[in-house]
Amino acid sequence: MASTAETVAGAAGEATEKGMPQLNFGTWPNQIFWLVVALVIIYFVLTRIALPRIAAVLAERRGTIGNDLAAAEELKGKAKAAEKAYNLALEQARAEANKIIAATKAEIKADLDAAMAKADAEISAKAAESEKRIAEIRAGAMDAVSEVARDTAGALVSALGGQADAATIDAAVAARLKG
Repeated sequence: MASTAETVAGAAGEATEKGMPQLNFGTWPNQIFWLVVALVIIYFVLTRIALPRIAAVLAERRGTIGNDLAAAEELKGKAKAAEKAYNLALEQARAEANKIIAATKAEIKADLDAAMAKADAEISAKAAESEKRIAEIRAGAMDAVSEVARDTAGALVSALGGQADAATIDAAVAARLKG
């Protein structure tokens, strides 16, 4: 058993003497070879596979962004044109509405003037008819007053004991009614 313990201790001593394999100058040429092989493989993988794919994706993105920007500019132009057309249509609609309002106001004013003229004519006709009736009533009243005055004068003259003829009574009543 002592010999196995010495053998293990001897092997451990040799390993500690040699150190880490990466720092062992005896293995450096082999490490440099595999480093170069790994770098060449990485270089070829990157230049032949990864970087062309990345470049294609970037070019596609650049193209998509450029197309989107061009489409956005085109849509922006169309939107401005549509806005101008909308504003023009709105302005025309307002002008048309103002014309319709003015025409409607003129029509209403004409109807109102016609109605006012008709009402004025009716009022004038009724006023003339009323004045005619008032004149008839006044004339009738004057006739009635003169008749009553004649009768009253005749009755007074008879009551006072006099004898008056109709012509004298008519002349006296007519003179008194005239003023």
